[in-house]
Amino acid sequence: MYSKTEKSFLRVNLITIISLFFLILAGGVVRSSGSGMGCPDWPKCFDHYIPPTDVSGLPVDYKEKYVTQRLIKNERFAKLLDKSGYADLAIKVRNDKSIKIPEEFNAVKTYTEYINRLIGALTGLLLLSTFILSIRLLKVRKRVFWLSGINLLLVLFQAWLGSIVVSTNLMAWIITVHMLVAILILAVTIYTYFDIKNYRNADFNNNKVYIGMKIFMLLITILSIIQITVGTEVREEVDAVQSRFTELNRGEWLNEVGQVFTQHKELAMILLISNGLLFFLLKRGNNYNIKTVLYGKYIIFLLLFQILTGLILSNFSLTPWGQAPHILLATLMFSAQFYLLLILFKKPLLINNN
Repeated sequence: MYSKTEKSFLRVNLITIISLFFLILAGGVVRSSGSGMGCPDWPKCFDHYIPPTDVSGLPVDYKEKYVTQRLIKNERFAKLLDKSGYADLAIKVRNDKSIKIPEEFNAVKTYTEYINRLIGALTGLLLLSTFILSIRLLKVRKRVFWLSGINLLLVLFQAWLGSIVVSTNLMAWIITVHMLVAILILAVTIYTYFDIKNYRNADFNNNKVYIGMKIFMLLITILSIIQITVGTEVREEVDAVQSRFTELNRGEWLNEVGQVFTQHKELAMILLISNGLLFFLLKRGNNYNIKTVLYGKYIIFLLLFQILTGLILSNFSLTPWGQAPHILLATLMFSAQFYLLLILFKKPLLINNN
């Protein structure tokens, strides 16, 4: 039986995981709708906690004001990159001309980004709540406490990184790092949930899992992270093509993206084959917990739907409504893989009912 504190932690942790998925979906909507600069400042939006709905609510010189603020913030960021040994990246930040282009006010884009930020703030508060609850678990599950604390630091870093995404006018490589940090936060949150969920029961105990199976599952999970990264790079290249070749229509953008899109498709096929093999091995093995087969089914289901959304994007001119589900399905599949990985690596524990 779980203690009252453990039940509270599990409940808040699960809500946090769901909130993280909503945040990733909202981020996908922001990206696909071109609303990333809907709020040109951070953490406020047009200097308001609740942004205006019309340009009349903004100061006359709002364009110049936010460009100036971005340039000042980017110079500080460039100096940080210089001190960290990334002089080439610092040069890119300083020489990016798009940063000097003012953003036109668009109420729809502003509120799309604003809602994304609200979900982000709510998720941050939920992660803070899990950390506070983990303090009471310090005596029984120290790792949950420390990981919850690390996650809180990651959230603060992610918030700062989000401000840099805005100040650099959505610079490509920073968006990729921003996405990878989000995946890391999600993974840590799932791990802490799994750790407490299975602390006092043997539901996921396996009779025997061969080391080869564990390594295979680990490689598949890493491959999914690589695929998400490459997918983010595809989107960055699409943005670059859109900016360079303004005469092209949406249906022609992917033709100019190049090798990274080919790699993305090839990785999708490798993932389909490897996850299919994984499911076959899970179903065939008689020494695995029945839960592993269930999660294997989830993974195949999510992967097939993700490939379907990818085909829709590539064959229907990168239709915006397909982009956010594509990103969400990728993170859901990674989460299912990661949870299955934790199940396979779980060591049988003595049940403690104290």
